[in-house]
Amino acid sequence: MLRLVAGRVCATMKTAAVSRTAAVGAQTSRNMSHGHEETDEEFDARYLNFFNRNDIDHWEIRKAMNDLAGVDTVPEPKIIIAALKACRRLNDFALTIRFLESLKEKCGNKVNVIYPYILQEIKPTLDELGINTPEELGYDKPELALQSVYDIH
Repeated sequence: MLRLVAGRVCATMKTAAVSRTAAVGAQTSRNMSHGHEETDEEFDARYLNFFNRNDIDHWEIRKAMNDLAGVDTVPEPKIIIAALKACRRLNDFALTIRFLESLKEKCGNKVNVIYPYILQEIKPTLDELGINTPEELGYDKPELALQSVYDIH
């Protein structure tokens, strides 16, 4: 009985969907706004202003860093410096290290080119704030890594 009712409901829904498509027409494009596309300078200024706010809290800084991680670019060193200073104002050392680790991951297959450049540019700020890099802390190596059984003998 349930199978019969479910079959009829599905058939009715399919008919309704087909008739609605026929009434509206086969519309293949979506009506989206073609608003202003943000330039690189506006992007940098937006994040610089956000990280330089004195009233930024832990949730907001994590949200901004998560948004930066989701963008398909590696942020400019000036944005990274502003983020590091914001972390320092909040005394959140763990977030600082996670942010630096995420920057290394964002470099992708160009990590040997981009990441040393970033470290070179932000090194004075790291020294000023007393922050070590994840490599200096040994976080780039797994803590409990075991020797391969194939290399033992």
